[in-house]
Amino acid sequence: MSGDQHRHPTAYEVTDYLRSVEEALQVRPVWGIRATGVKNLGYGSSIVLETEAGDVQTRNIVCATGAAARPNIPIWAPALNPRGPVLHSSQYLYPHQIPPGDVLIVGGGNAGVQLARELSPSHAVTLSVRTARRSRPRSSYTSVAGGRDGWLSRHAKSEPLLTDSYAALERAGVVLAPGVASAGGKEVVFTDGTARTVTSVLLATGFGPGDDWVPMHVRVTRARRTMTAIPGLFLVGFPRHGSRHADTIHGVWRDARAAAQHILARP
Repeated sequence: MSGDQHRHPTAYEVTDYLRSVEEALQVRPVWGIRATGVKNLGYGSSIVLETEAGDVQTRNIVCATGAAARPNIPIWAPALNPRGPVLHSSQYLYPHQIPPGDVLIVGGGNAGVQLARELSPSHAVTLSVRTARRSRPRSSYTSVAGGRDGWLSRHAKSEPLLTDSYAALERAGVVLAPGVASAGGKEVVFTDGTARTVTSVLLATGFGPGDDWVPMHVRVTRARRTMTAIPGLFLVGFPRHGSRHADTIHGVWRDARAAAQHILARP
């Protein structure tokens, strides 16, 4: 990607880059068609991708929907009915979307921290943090970005904060609160038993993978990098099935290369 290599690219630069890749490879994207399943076709080397527009028979399918394709909505969120909006971070565009007054931001990761920083000059912000994260310099992004499995543990490690620290937010007037345990109407109850009335709520609760059309036994079984239990089906962009940082722009190329090599080597 062209441009200043010492800063993060803008959304427009990423879009232009992807468009140039389409043109260079002469790829024709088909939008608005949802995959619904995949299955083997007899005992041959072909597989079938099931979609809302019909079946597609092919030798290889790459699931590159990524590990952060769909908003995670807490189970208590539908019960909320405050005076202001209840939005997922993916729906947030600018501070004026949020009516004047207080706003509760749920989620203590990078998205929640960035929202708290942006809204703190104009709103009374409370940031609900279930699991505190340590801060790291932004320059360390390429080595720490993305959720990952620990080397010595089977539990996933959260991405560290790469912008503000919690202490910096508190100095800016942001109030920190525990995680949300339940909610209803205009009230939320935190994990420490305290409750408060809220006006607006932003859910910085992350995203889930877009692999629900992939059979369950494939999703839960680890194989060689990007390969699955269905010959010809590859998963790219999922750390569980590929390389560390596969869920980031910086790291997904390793999975893409591995899948391409597997496809070329298939009999």
